[in-house]
Amino acid sequence: MTIARMNMNCSIQSSLSCLLKPSYFFNFKTTQFKNRLYFPQNHLISSKRSLLCTCSGNFQAGEKAEPFVITTPLYYVNAPPHMGSAYSTIAADAIARFQRLLGKRVILITGTDEHGEKIATAASACGSSPREHCDVISQAYKMLWKDLDIAYDKFIRTTDPKHEAIVEEFYFRVLAKDDIYRADYEGLYCVNCEEYKDEKELLENNCCPTHLKPCVPRKEDNYFFALSKYQKPLEEILEQNPDFVQPSYRLNEVQGWIKNGLRDFSISRAAVEWGIPVPNDNKQTIYVWFDALLGYISALLEDMEQISLQSAVSSGWPASLHLIGKDILRFHAVYWPAMLMSAGLSLPKMVFGHGFLTKDGMKMGKSLGNTIEPNELVHKFGADAVRYFFLREVEFGSDGDYSEERFVNIVNAHLANTIGNLLNRTLGLLKKNCQSTLVVDSTIAAEGKDFKDTVEELVKKARINYENLSLSSACEAVLEIGNAGNLYMDKHQPWSLFKQGGAASEAAAKDLVVILEAMRIIAIALSPVAPSLCRQIYAQLGYSEDQFDNINWSETKWGGLKGGQVMAQPKPVFARIEQIKENENGAEAAPQKVVKKKEKKQKVQGVREA
Repeated sequence: MTIARMNMNCSIQSSLSCLLKPSYFFNFKTTQFKNRLYFPQNHLISSKRSLLCTCSGNFQAGEKAEPFVITTPLYYVNAPPHMGSAYSTIAADAIARFQRLLGKRVILITGTDEHGEKIATAASACGSSPREHCDVISQAYKMLWKDLDIAYDKFIRTTDPKHEAIVEEFYFRVLAKDDIYRADYEGLYCVNCEEYKDEKELLENNCCPTHLKPCVPRKEDNYFFALSKYQKPLEEILEQNPDFVQPSYRLNEVQGWIKNGLRDFSISRAAVEWGIPVPNDNKQTIYVWFDALLGYISALLEDMEQISLQSAVSSGWPASLHLIGKDILRFHAVYWPAMLMSAGLSLPKMVFGHGFLTKDGMKMGKSLGNTIEPNELVHKFGADAVRYFFLREVEFGSDGDYSEERFVNIVNAHLANTIGNLLNRTLGLLKKNCQSTLVVDSTIAAEGKDFKDTVEELVKKARINYENLSLSSACEAVLEIGNAGNLYMDKHQPWSLFKQGGAASEAAAKDLVVILEAMRIIAIALSPVAPSLCRQIYAQLGYSEDQFDNINWSETKWGGLKGGQVMAQPKPVFARIEQIKENENGAEAAPQKVVKKKEKKQKVQGVREA
């Protein structure tokens, strides 16, 4: 039986405790968080902002508004990005785009975690240095984010000099608080998790339940963070701020971990050279999490800004939302808040642990070697299709499964048929009968029609769901506008009315205005999820690139289209995906049309990690 033990060595805090004055620390105060990510009106700004990332971090509108800071995990670069990484980032980007539509000053932070034993091992296996390896993989993330239409504002690498300086200052703060000490530790270590495990949480043969690989015995002389000291403060925070961890069932997990008792954790490694040296002991390097989590703060520094915790914090901390996979929930909802309290810094407002994507009922992850390649998906189907499928078909927070057949069916039914085909045939009728020109304002065209009320209610529903991070339900509400538009078209049959001439023809022309106004609203309301598609829809309605880049949510109000506006020539905005099947000889057979059918949501059995 493996025994975990700690032996206290000499105290090292006292020699540095006098270096920092008490006034150097921030006061920590708990606040009540709301489940919706909604901020008071005085935090909104009136000017419009492009949906695309400016990456400048500058935003001026009178007094500087409190930013909405949202973060993805900082992705580990032991291997190229996989679909689990892409999923987190797609979701974060959609949330950020929605918040920009509300007029918020948004800072979307993403980046790469580049230190640790696994990185050095991966680099060695490729015959490259750790630095060269990190450069290649970090660039791969940036390229994928570009292909997926990710409009990030900050991309932090934990090998950036400014980050290393922030980690060092943070370390000294915590050290001066007497929360760092040196001790021996012996136990079972998971190399993939880069942490020691309790025997009771391991599977047969001491296998890690996450990576399904045996943990190895290891004994080290490390520095430790006094996590146990923050047991009571963490309990109080979660009791007073139940929305700090979302969804609610994730909160229950966190409370269970804390209730079982918190153990101090190692923040350094003696046998790992590829990392930030411990400031007062260059024979050890700082452990991954005590390094990587600080990336959320160091990312806020401007390029020419003085490098200090104070400067970084004043640029946007605390974060409004940490978006993470549930496998790293413990680090973000337990370790990170305790570390911040020790350093006298404010806590993030919310930690949201989303579910995992599975393939064949198995967790997808780089360590397991069964990932879906996001580059292949986006190059094969396009960014909008990938973004829409995973946000629409996976209930945000829960696990979700992928199959190509389901992917094609959903994307064709929703984007190509319900939305794309409705726009195309409406513009076709307008071109044929009205020279592509709207006959009246959309407000006049909708007078006395229930359709306008239906669309307005669905817009409200979409907004509420976006605010609640119910991204699938938000997509569903917007899609319902398209469904209502198709029903309206089929009911009124404007093509028949045009043939009748006279008053019937006039009514038909108004019907087209009504449907196109609904399409204009769809282009705004779905833009957080499918930005390129919505840009094309907006262009088809006669708007410029600049007009699309400056839209805001208030423009979902009915009445945007005006009489006399000229629409663009109709052309498909989203082509149907055709599945190519091979015949018995291995040659490509004729494309098979995908049959549209109603899809029922499938719940993933068991808990799987990504």
